[in-house]
Amino acid sequence: MTWTVAVAGATGYAGGEVLRLLAAHPELRIGALTAASSAGSRLGDHHPHLLSLADRIVQPTEAEVLAEHDVVVLALPHGASGAITAALEKLGSADGPTPVLIDCGADHRLTSQQAWETFYRSDYAGAWTYGMPELLHAGETCARAQRTELAATRRIAVPGCNVTAVTLALQPGIAAGLIAASRLTAVLAVGYSGAGKALKPHLTAAEALGSAQPYAVGGTHRHIPEIIQNLEMAGAAAGSTRLSFTPVLVPMSRGILATVTAPMTSALREAVDPDAMLRAAWEDAYGAAGRGESLIHLLPEGTWPTTGAVLGSGTATVQVAIDRGADAVVAMCAIDNLGKGTASAAVQSLNLALGLEENTAITTQGVAP
Repeated sequence: MTWTVAVAGATGYAGGEVLRLLAAHPELRIGALTAASSAGSRLGDHHPHLLSLADRIVQPTEAEVLAEHDVVVLALPHGASGAITAALEKLGSADGPTPVLIDCGADHRLTSQQAWETFYRSDYAGAWTYGMPELLHAGETCARAQRTELAATRRIAVPGCNVTAVTLALQPGIAAGLIAASRLTAVLAVGYSGAGKALKPHLTAAEALGSAQPYAVGGTHRHIPEIIQNLEMAGAAAGSTRLSFTPVLVPMSRGILATVTAPMTSALREAVDPDAMLRAAWEDAYGAAGRGESLIHLLPEGTWPTTGAVLGSGTATVQVAIDRGADAVVAMCAIDNLGKGTASAAVQSLNLALGLEENTAITTQGVAP
């Protein structure tokens, strides 16, 4: 069976990366490509690397155009997905079932209306099934429940890219009760594509090259409640998580390196061999030596994640160690923010929703140098 897929927001970075993967998908056929201000132009004017789609004309993002497809991927700015979703569902109620919807924006990620209104300051659109198949649920040592939910859904909310990096770095220790969520510190080196294509003075080459720029400092970043939501899903006590989160733009086009520091629990601190216990928790969650999660690689001991190794791929690399001088655990994760951080997660989740092999069309090989 072949499904048709429309991509709204096709001319942006996230939309382009989704299309790069969809173009190689054996079970999906790319239909309408839509956008707002760039409607009427050639896709090749925006994504010249997508040669097979370069001559396609970008259409306006209208519900009537999108509704003709089996699947719709929404790669739109935050706050824009809710309106188009409502229009699609209104059309669907009159003419039949709505397409499978995948939102790469933030509109449907948060389960708390209060958290949404506090951080996004707009109307709450409701939560969809969370598009991270590897998300641990409390009591799990390997992810099963989230995959079951994705296999039964028609509405998928793709995680935030920074959220993915911090969650994958930390969740095995939370689930195993080895680290406390009461005092977490996350510092992320982030590539500029995460800021989107909109032209802003601080994103120009003259400002960015040779400079590292922190942003959303002091607990203001919108991904904070989503990270907390995930860690509570993995087993952190509700309301107990405290996270200091600082992203820093660095001079690379794509990639995220997350370094998360967390206090040890007494269970880890008093263990006969704390290093082995810690390692075992990450191996239980992700597998070792290529076993387990095929898109998450726990690196050999003493080897640390780098963004270059995952560039262009849908994989994540993780590592964990004890910092005895600080009485803390240091967990790290590297991802491509457009790959595992967005488009690969979208396709991976869609594959589950359609009953296909989970990793179909996901690129696992990086690009180097």
